[in-house]
This record gives sequence, C-alpha cells and structure tokens, in this order.
Amino acid sequence: MTENNKPKSGNLDENALFYHEYPRPGKLEIQATKPLGNQRDLALAYSPGVAAPCREIAKDPDKAALYTARSNLVGVISNGTAVLGLGAIGPLASKPVMEGKAVLFKKFAGIDVFDIEVDERDVDNFVNSIAVLEPTFGGINLEDIKAPECFQIEERLRAKMNIPVFHDDQHGTAIIVAAAVSNAMELSRKSIEDVKIVASGAGAAALACLNLLVSLGAKRENIWVTDIEGVVYEGREALMDQWKSVFAQKTDKRTLNDVIEGADVFLGLSAAGVLKPEMVAKMAARPLVLALANPNPEIMPEEALAVRDDVMMGTGRSDYPNQVNNVLCFPYIFRGALDCGATTINEEMKLAAVRAIAELAREEPTDVVAKAYGGNMETFGPKYLIPLPFDNRLILRIAPAVAKAAMETGVATRPIEDFEAYMDRLNRFVFRSGLVMKPIIQQAKSDIKRVIYADGEDERVLRAVQVIIEERLATPILIGRPSVLESRCERYGLKIRPGKDFEYVDPQDDPRYRDYVDTLFSLVGRKGVTPEAARTIVRTNNTAIAALAVYRGEADALITGLEGRFEKHLRDISNIIGRKEEVDDFSTLSLLINSKGAFFLADTYVTGNPCAEEIAQITEAAARQIQRFGITPRAALLSHSNFGSRNTETARKMREALELLCQRCPELEVDGEMHGDAALSEDVLTRYMPNPRLSGPANLLVFPTLDAANIAMNLIKAMTEALHVGPILLGPKKPAHIITPSITSRGIVNMTALSVVDAQSAK
Repeated sequence: MTENNKPKSGNLDENALFYHEYPRPGKLEIQATKPLGNQRDLALAYSPGVAAPCREIAKDPDKAALYTARSNLVGVISNGTAVLGLGAIGPLASKPVMEGKAVLFKKFAGIDVFDIEVDERDVDNFVNSIAVLEPTFGGINLEDIKAPECFQIEERLRAKMNIPVFHDDQHGTAIIVAAAVSNAMELSRKSIEDVKIVASGAGAAALACLNLLVSLGAKRENIWVTDIEGVVYEGREALMDQWKSVFAQKTDKRTLNDVIEGADVFLGLSAAGVLKPEMVAKMAARPLVLALANPNPEIMPEEALAVRDDVMMGTGRSDYPNQVNNVLCFPYIFRGALDCGATTINEEMKLAAVRAIAELAREEPTDVVAKAYGGNMETFGPKYLIPLPFDNRLILRIAPAVAKAAMETGVATRPIEDFEAYMDRLNRFVFRSGLVMKPIIQQAKSDIKRVIYADGEDERVLRAVQVIIEERLATPILIGRPSVLESRCERYGLKIRPGKDFEYVDPQDDPRYRDYVDTLFSLVGRKGVTPEAARTIVRTNNTAIAALAVYRGEADALITGLEGRFEKHLRDISNIIGRKEEVDDFSTLSLLINSKGAFFLADTYVTGNPCAEEIAQITEAAARQIQRFGITPRAALLSHSNFGSRNTETARKMREALELLCQRCPELEVDGEMHGDAALSEDVLTRYMPNPRLSGPANLLVFPTLDAANIAMNLIKAMTEALHVGPILLGPKKPAHIITPSITSRGIVNMTALSVVDAQSAK
C-alpha cells in the first residue's frame, strides 16, 4: 500500500495501518522548544553554555525542574505481557499502543512522553531496569503488564523511586469505576457501605477497582469475587495469590450465578457473555452493571435492559453510554502530580480524582463535548454517570484536586502557591484563548450588558448562552421561536429556559412588530425599501431585527453571522446602525492564537483594496481594539516590498499610510512597508532596518488588500492550528459583530465578552 493508494474501504485494520504508516511511520516526534538558528543558539543549547545549568543542578537537584523538561516528562513503560485485547504479544509489538498512550498524554494534558518497551519478563530485572531511569523522568506510567507481576513491579518501583509510579491498567480503571459507582449510588439512593458488589474477573484492574471501592467505604464482607475457577472462597488453592485472597469469602457458593442474587453492583473485567440475562434479573433494584470486557462486554446493554428497565449500564465501548475509558483520568492525574512535584500518587490523590470526575458528570456538557459526540448529549442520570473522554473540563477539575491532595498529604515537593494562577494556566491550555481573553472577560464581568443573538436557535449559541449566564458575562437576548428554544435547550441537556433564564424575541409574534417596521422604514425607506418589504424584513431577517433592537436601545450589542453571507449582514448593520463618522468604511480585525502567541490581522473581511487613508484608519482602529486586551500594539504594514525595495502601487500606498500614522499617532509603534518575516523576526528586521520603529516582533499585521489578509489568515489557521477569535467588526456606531459559520460556542463566548466591552466603551 502506498500513500497515493490509501484505503477507500471502511476496513478498520487497513485504515489503521495506513494511519500509522503515513505521512511518516509512527505517531511521535521530538521537537525542540528553543531556537537553534545560529551559532549563539548552539552555544547556549550545547557547549559551552549548557555547563551553567549542569552546575546548578549538580548543586541543587531540584533545579532540574527549572532547567530541563524532566518535570513534564513521563515514561510510558511496558513489557507487552498483557496488551489490551491482544495478550502477551511482546514489547516490540506493543510499541504502537505505547506511542498511542504518549499521544493521549500530550493531547489531553500537554505532557511529554518517552515510550520505553522493555524485553524483560523477570520481575527483578524489570524493576532494576526501570528504577535506574529516575533521573530522566518526572513520573512513570506502567502499561500492559500482566498480573500478578504488575502488582510486584509497581510496589517495588514505588518503594525504590522518588517519583510517581502509576500502573494505569489498575488505577486508571479503578478511578473511573469508583466515580461511576459513586454517582450510581446517588441516583439509586443507596449507601456504598451497604451495597453488595459482585466482580467477574480477578486480574490487576478488577482487584484495583475493588480496593478503591473499599477506600470509598464498601465493606469487604459485601464483595464477592469470581474468576475462571469460580467464586474466590476461603480454602481455595487454584489460581490464588495474596492480592486475590483478600476478597475470599467463607462460603459454599461456587459460581457467579450462585452469588449474583441481590447484587447492587456487577463489575465485569473478564470475558464476553459471562453475565446472563437471567442473572441480571436476580439483581437488586436499580442495579449498576459495569460490563467492561473488551471488545465485547460480559453482557450487551440491550440484553440487560430487555430483562430490567431499571438497570444502569456501563461498558468499555464508545458506542454505548457510560464508557469506562482510562483517558478520563490518567493524563490529568499526572498533570496534577507533576505540577506540584509529587513523589508518589497515593490513595488520597486517587480519591480526589474520583470525586472530581463524579462531580463533573453532574454538570451540563459543553459544546466541545457535544461536537465530539455528534451533538447527541445526555445529562446526569443512568445514561450519563461519568463524563465523556473529550470533556475539556476534566483537566480543570482533576489536576487541581490531585495537586491539592498531594499537598495535604505531604508528598508535594513543589507546592502550588497560587491556585488562581494555576487554574489560569490550565484554562489557557484548554481554550488557548484564556490568556489573551482574560482582560476582556474580566472587564466584561465588571458591567454586564445586553447582547442580542440573531441566530438564537443555533445549538452553539444556546450552549454559549449557558456559559454566559453561568459566568455572568452578559444579559443574553435570543431571536428565536420560544417552542424551538425550549425544545432545543432540553435536547442539548441545558438547564437554561427561554423567558426564565434569558429574554427572547419571537420574530413571528413580537408585540413591538409595528414599532420595528416603522423604525426600519424611517431608516431605509429612501434606500429602495418599500413599506411591504419593511414588514417582511422584520418578520424574516434576524440580523435586521437584532440591529433594530440595538438601534432602539433595547440591546447594547449584537452578534450575527452563523447563517447567510457576511456582506448581507454587514449591509443590514450599515443601513440600521450605521458607522462612526470618523471612519470611511467598516473593517475587520482577526485574532489568531497559536503556539507562537497572539497575532492580529487586518482587514480580513471587508475592504477589497483600501487606499492609504483607509489603511491608516484600519490600523488606528485595530490598535485601539488591541489595547483592550491589555496588549501594546506593534503594527507592521506588510508588502511584497521591503523598506522601498519595490515601487509598485501597493508598496507606495503602504508607505503613504505609514506617513499618515506617524503624523496622527506618534505614540503608536508602527513600521513598514516590510516583508512578513521581517515583521515577525527582530533579527530579520534589524538586518534590513538597524533602527526600526518597532521594539519587538509585530503583533498587528496590516495587509495591503483583502485577498492577502484573508488568504494569510486561513493559511495560518490551517498550518498552525491557530485559534481564531473574530472577526471583530471595526467602525459601527454601536457594537455589532458578524461571526463566521465555523465558529464554536467558545468562540461565541469570546465574541460576547468583546461585545460587552465594546458596549461599555460606547457608553
């Protein structure tokens, strides 16, 4: 199979092989985090400069966290003796799984990983091989090691190493299971101290689950364990070990069928089909069945529900509710442990993670979660006992809880002193816009305004409004039919309701209809709009309705654009709200946030070929907007010409715009005309212009044409996975923004905050 001959079928194996091979083999690469572009960089990165941090670490080992990547580096380690669903396939064959684990660490928690596959089955040799790696890592994640060796290996490594050692197959599963059990007990109004728990399977994961449930309050005498030999009972000799013996019962019962009657919880980590429908029928009222065998569970959910409509089900599969997936916890547990320099992951830290996960399941799902799962979302209940793996709030709940538990139990070597700053850092990781948007969001909260949403029935708007209400960012007004708003809020699992939590404008039945028609006709009656057309517009054009509300003072700002063409929305805003007298035309500013920082681009949506005067006006307006972010604008007027190297029409207009700006805004840092690389690199800039007007790399990029700006914006978005905030409409008399159809609900929240700040300034 070649890259040009990629599989077109739905065959999972073929597609997976292609995915792993192209465009380059494997799923990982190592990337430098520091520049290495010249001799000076080389001298700092290696010899002789590297000697300085080496000396500091030799004097104080704790400084390794300052000068190396160790405190954010985890070793994912396996000998391939128990690869999920594949068995003892060996260390080399397990490497794709370990690379996959590394990808999950990076994606979900920003943690770097070296995967290490060890060709060693002897416990002593394996432990010795890993223990000597302590100087390399901030933590060790053991993976896919068979029982009972995994118990011995983890126990001995924890004793030898002064960093967290965590066997995810055991504890990750246990934490998710414990969270599901906690929430199921709440829903069924049962106490964990009283419930009967029956387990099928007595491997590493099953025993870890049971031990953690005991830590939560479950009684050992209420726990019944079965495996391939039947019930684990006192005196049994076959397939017994010290870890399994803890749960041995004094009984003459010998099979799963013998012990399942009256069980409140079934925990399956064994094999497909072990739990029969007639066994489920014998369980207690409102039972919880966690059938976690992969790929096929101990009983399929539809089979269990066929005999019991009160059963709560969880599996390891993504195509059924309540998927028990270790990715729900392991990245975030390590995130919290690494961030406080924990020397271990103890029972208190695991219980803190359990509580955080259980509590998160009781919150409303966000748009990111809904989008990842096709928009079909459940809320807390039998089908939603635990959060979904793509819930971006998991890191915000689990990592701080784990770090606090580490600090409270005395295992944190670098206690977090400012949890507010720590939460800000995690938020920035989650949303990427956290740092840049923080000043805007804080200012918006100081004096909230009324924001009207033309696309009120859209799912993203509704999800955004849930957040806006909870965070007290604005007073939302939605344009939409109340019955549709009501049903969609319910369908998306949102608590908000029209008329109760937010105002709405029903375009089909609004008491202000005649007043709106009269207002509209007074504004556009001499622009080719007849009275009949005005009546139609006020019934059917949501952007016009929103603009009229802002014009009449019934809303302070509007957001539109999820449907229809940008130019049409802009025409409605122009006709009804109008533009400021000091500008010749509207313009737009787009904010792109990527790993390099925050960059503002203008004009990305409106003016096709602005003249020098318009370029100057756009730059002035953009600079004022950037200052609201708490950022000092540094504007680069971009061109194919570099400080007079070409004398084309576009180069000349950028030079003229610079002259105008220097006269009008002498305090503004602006320079040009210049190439894009000169704008973004101080070294390149000073080679061409030894004394530039910019004190550092530009953060406001002003383009000579709309084509250049829009193409550059979309290329940067695609090539750097940049987050787009905007477009921010510059120039309307009252705050109005036209968002793009690709925006997320988090983007709508960001634009709402901007709209509120605009309204505060207008006031």
